[in-house]
Amino acid sequence: MLPPVEPMLATAVPELPTGSGMSYEPKWDGFRCIIFRDRDEVELASRGGKTLTRYFPEVVAQARDQLPERCAVDGELVVIRRAEGSQPRLEFELLGQRIHPAASRIALLAEQIPASFVAFDLLVLGDEAFLDRPYEQRHDLLAAALKDVVPPVYRTPTTTDPQVARRWFEIFEGAGLDGVIAKPADLPYTPGKRLMYKVKHARTADAVVAGFRWHKTGPVVGSLLLGLYDDKGTLHHVGVSSSFSMARRADLLTELKPYENPRSHPWTGVDPNEAGEAGHRVPGAVSRWTGKKNLDWVPLRPELVVEVAYDAMEGDRFRHTARFVRWRPDRDPRSCGYDQLERPVRFDVDRVLSGDVG
Repeated sequence: MLPPVEPMLATAVPELPTGSGMSYEPKWDGFRCIIFRDRDEVELASRGGKTLTRYFPEVVAQARDQLPERCAVDGELVVIRRAEGSQPRLEFELLGQRIHPAASRIALLAEQIPASFVAFDLLVLGDEAFLDRPYEQRHDLLAAALKDVVPPVYRTPTTTDPQVARRWFEIFEGAGLDGVIAKPADLPYTPGKRLMYKVKHARTADAVVAGFRWHKTGPVVGSLLLGLYDDKGTLHHVGVSSSFSMARRADLLTELKPYENPRSHPWTGVDPNEAGEAGHRVPGAVSRWTGKKNLDWVPLRPELVVEVAYDAMEGDRFRHTARFVRWRPDRDPRSCGYDQLERPVRFDVDRVLSGDVG
């Protein structure tokens, strides 16, 4: 087997599925990665087939030291933030910093914020491929093949007890994890197909609509720019809502028209990169993720409130694109603060990785 190979995917479900032999494991919040090793040759393949090898030299070295000489192992690259006075947790934002064009910077980041690899499936060992084997067998083969690995290489905890899985869902978010994955015992490994199940946290919040971006195809709304107030009264850009039909995008333009051309705005006239360094999030900051993407936006009077659904926070912003639920004309924009957000109880990711949980 040679890369690229699309990883098997999961479909979102609202409740934890149960059934005879169903296995559960934490949903890691990192970069999906299949590691291919053929003796000294190692390739880190991302979802979508792009190579991650040059960005994670320390993971390549660990693969040579700890993985079987010839294998293909599916898993997740994660970065663990360890700060004095707080429990270790996964930090996706730090992981994103590892994608850098400069070799010297890559080497420095590999030392400063090294990545770990969490293995959860075995596709190849020696001369034998296991894609047609049921998951239950692949799980046992992985356990035997990686029984001696030590950090920063891990084998994911698993359980067949749905009560344990529900507890994991409740407490592991505090360690930076993303939910729970469920795998039927007889499931073959099918690249690119959504045959596993994932249960993720879903929440709603009321946010201020303080601007919008144009859609790339023409003069309709592309995304709504969302804001929340901190306890000092500063409005921070916390994410976007952008999943609309083309007809709805045109309707939104009409709905937003009365709020254009504000006399003043808390985000205009501010350098987004300097504001970010000062702890004030405003739209338009360039990153390695946005690249040359058009970040122009249209300011709106911050008077509209929208209810959005989100799954998790990444620091002080929504981790993923928020989903529009409804307008909230009954809400005062100034009441849309961070205090409404549910903050998970902190939990030690080292305990998760070691399996030291019931």
